[in-house]
Amino acid sequence: MELPDSKQTLLDYIDRDRFTILPNTAGCYDAESAILTARLAREAGLSDFVKLEVIGDQKTLFPDVVDLLEATRVLAKEGFIVMPYTNDDPVMAKKLEDAGAAVVMPLGAPIGSGLGICNPYTIRLILEAVQVPVIVDAGVGTASDATVAMELGVDGVLMNTGIAGAKDPLAMANAMRMAVDSGRLAYKAGRIERKLYATASSPLEGIIGT
Repeated sequence: MELPDSKQTLLDYIDRDRFTILPNTAGCYDAESAILTARLAREAGLSDFVKLEVIGDQKTLFPDVVDLLEATRVLAKEGFIVMPYTNDDPVMAKKLEDAGAAVVMPLGAPIGSGLGICNPYTIRLILEAVQVPVIVDAGVGTASDATVAMELGVDGVLMNTGIAGAKDPLAMANAMRMAVDSGRLAYKAGRIERKLYATASSPLEGIIGT
């Protein structure tokens, strides 16, 4: 039995032609540390992509949008493909786009909470405010949450805990994939208008007494 090379790392087992590695600045609490982390990842040969997180509160893991915006400006000018995790604020989403973000990634709910899409209204406002892709990041707990996000018209859903924390992660990953597909298809198909009162679905013509 051949022993693995002690100099190899996990990256040596990843097919880089099939998979894109997405460095993440999770755990950074200011622009300076996030920028440094992204630069180190690129120097290590990982990717020009960066999931940019600048955390502002340890309890909620909400982003510090002031430092996030600054880090986005710096990294975008350096040629990074910046994917910032932000709050569900259309004003900030537009500022991030103007700063060079390749996408904007508003939270659906706090990271790891599994609460789903807490404020679909603001997600829809973000979709109207920006031209870059919108990806819901954080809060998805089960497949129906992913479907709701996609039905709003977002371009994708980024998830981790909802799959990794499931009792059967492989089954949940499969469910999430189908949920994303069905949500996107429903969005493109166009849902019926919500109405206060009933509308008969069967024709009234030919009914006796009409």
